[in-house]
Amino acid sequence: MAAFLLGAVLLIVQPQIVPSRPAINSNAETSSQSVQRELLKKTSQTNDFKENIHSNGSCQQLPQTIIIGVRKGGTRALLEMLSLHPDIAAAESEVHFFDWEDHYRNGLQWYINQMPFSYPHQITVEKTPAYFTSPKVPERVYNMNQSMRLLLILRDPSERVLSDYTQVFYNHMQKHKPYPSIEQFLIKNGELNVDYKAINRSLYYIHMQNWLKYFPLDHIHIVDGDKLIKNPFPEIEKVERFLKLSPQINASNFYFNKTKGFYCLRDSGRERCLHESKGRAHPQVDTRLLEKLQEYFHEPNKKFFELVGRTFDWH
Repeated sequence: MAAFLLGAVLLIVQPQIVPSRPAINSNAETSSQSVQRELLKKTSQTNDFKENIHSNGSCQQLPQTIIIGVRKGGTRALLEMLSLHPDIAAAESEVHFFDWEDHYRNGLQWYINQMPFSYPHQITVEKTPAYFTSPKVPERVYNMNQSMRLLLILRDPSERVLSDYTQVFYNHMQKHKPYPSIEQFLIKNGELNVDYKAINRSLYYIHMQNWLKYFPLDHIHIVDGDKLIKNPFPEIEKVERFLKLSPQINASNFYFNKTKGFYCLRDSGRERCLHESKGRAHPQVDTRLLEKLQEYFHEPNKKFFELVGRTFDWH
């Protein structure tokens, strides 16, 4: 019954060209559907929309769930783990529809075309971690679907900063390009450089306030990224409940890979791990500098805890 009710809601908020659930009355078009159709017209370069339906009955549809962030919080791990569920159809690549103007100008038809083919009983999911920290994204997502279910995965802000730097550092290394040490980014004129973008991305309460202007807190599920790394199954169970999915993922789907140092996935006897770019060692940072970084996040973290009514085990 819960799955049926969820399907009825999702049908109302989506345009008819990409129905996610069987219609109760196919002849009656609700005002909400009319609004969605008008939105499609306004945000597309043309008024011609295609029903991308496969011969096997699957089709491309707007996502009912988006993993909005945070960058280096574990979004790829979350998506891969969630994909273990048979009722999930996940977009493989980060779409960047709502935060990149060139993509957004293409309209919702273009967005639909980036989605995987899914069956009527499945939930389509896309993840773009930059969404969380982009000021214009919440309103754009809201205009598309006011009932969107959002997934946000967060980790210790200080650790996230180090991971942020590490990713960019290795990207430069692969291209044989020099890159400054992390101290050169973290310190400016002898003080902590609070203008460093990686630090700003970890000020969760600022970005969360922007999302809460458009979506109620019960539409945003926060995944504890630190716990997901140490013991993924309980966190994925919570995600299943949030998305009103039947409990299909279990503890046997996860096993600890001692060589890599983190959990990998087991699906129908097939084992797979995240890409080698995940779980890289962080640079060595002077203890005093690390303490200064943790001290800086102390008050912002408290504000975030108060905002969401929940605490996390962060420094």
